[in-house]
Amino acid sequence: MDFTATEEQRAASGLAAEIFAELSTPERLGALGTATDTGLWRALCAAGLPGAVEDIGLLGLALLLEEQGRTTAQVPFAATCVYGLLAIGGHGTAEQRDRLLPGLRDGSAVATGAFPGDAGGALPVAVRDAAGPGARLTGTVPLVPWLDAATLLLVPDADRRLWLVRATAPGVGIEPVATTAPWSAGRLTLRDAPAEPLGEPGQSGAAPYDDVLATARTAFAALQAGVCAGALARAVSHTATREQFGRPLSTNQGVLLRAADAHLDTEAIRVTVYEAAWRRDAGLDAAPHALTAAWWASEAGKRVVHTGQHLHGGTGADTGHPVHRHFLWGRQLDAYLGSGAQLLEELGALLTEAEDEGVDGRDADADGGPATGEGNPV
Repeated sequence: MDFTATEEQRAASGLAAEIFAELSTPERLGALGTATDTGLWRALCAAGLPGAVEDIGLLGLALLLEEQGRTTAQVPFAATCVYGLLAIGGHGTAEQRDRLLPGLRDGSAVATGAFPGDAGGALPVAVRDAAGPGARLTGTVPLVPWLDAATLLLVPDADRRLWLVRATAPGVGIEPVATTAPWSAGRLTLRDAPAEPLGEPGQSGAAPYDDVLATARTAFAALQAGVCAGALARAVSHTATREQFGRPLSTNQGVLLRAADAHLDTEAIRVTVYEAAWRRDAGLDAAPHALTAAWWASEAGKRVVHTGQHLHGGTGADTGHPVHRHFLWGRQLDAYLGSGAQLLEELGALLTEAEDEGVDGRDADADGGPATGEGNPV
């Protein structure tokens, strides 16, 4: 494994950091409320950053999302890249790529995914006439991030096939939903909504679904790494300058220990994200690694944002303070990625299944069965 960023990835990350720092200020965020920052989104698209993800890969996207998380910028970066650019680029037909990717690159289109929080369980969307050109979807997904800003929806059905749905299509209902963080989110209701399959009609949905889900978990965990880094940076700055009893708060052992624990938690999120992203870019199985990154982002992420708020003392309780936004984002990402217990249960089932398949393969090989094949000794 080599997590060293390429020159292109470093350049994109540096440019993103400049744009986010300049445009996603606390004053601007306070004025936005729960709205998407369309001006910032136009600036990011004009700089070519969403489109660059097709070249710099998921590891490059993780670096960009870290920069977004540091400023808690209200743009649909992760959703458009994961559920739009990477999903269509990796699994769409040539015609779908030619038709849909240009708008996602230049910002005239915004994508999101109707993947429920309990993605490891049953999916609530049913499909009618799946084999024909007039497929229709019916179902409800309670929370979809950046839904009211989206023009294109990626929707999995109960059989884990992926469908593309226009947000303005008949039968598509969008209702705003209040979230912990000031995200632009909504409840999606489909009633015989027209849809087209992602990729060739009739192809198996399991592999594309698994890839998109692992990619989404990795990307939103990367966003959490940035949120945690931003919260910790604010806490370090505050405790280094705030004095109590004639000395900075940062000289107190209890403060140092909490900050050190938060730093280790943030690095754990980051390194597991990088591993999952690197494996996906290398064409290797990344599902268990994405679950590991999501678990760290969920469990450790909320510890870090709580620490960031606590180290600000009474100031951290001020809902208008920038560190409070990191707290809200950290809790929202924790909820969106899924609880730690849920993620561990899914990871355990995945690893057990892989181990059982490995045992079955060894048994077949030992018995002279089809694992090695006649004439193909190992």
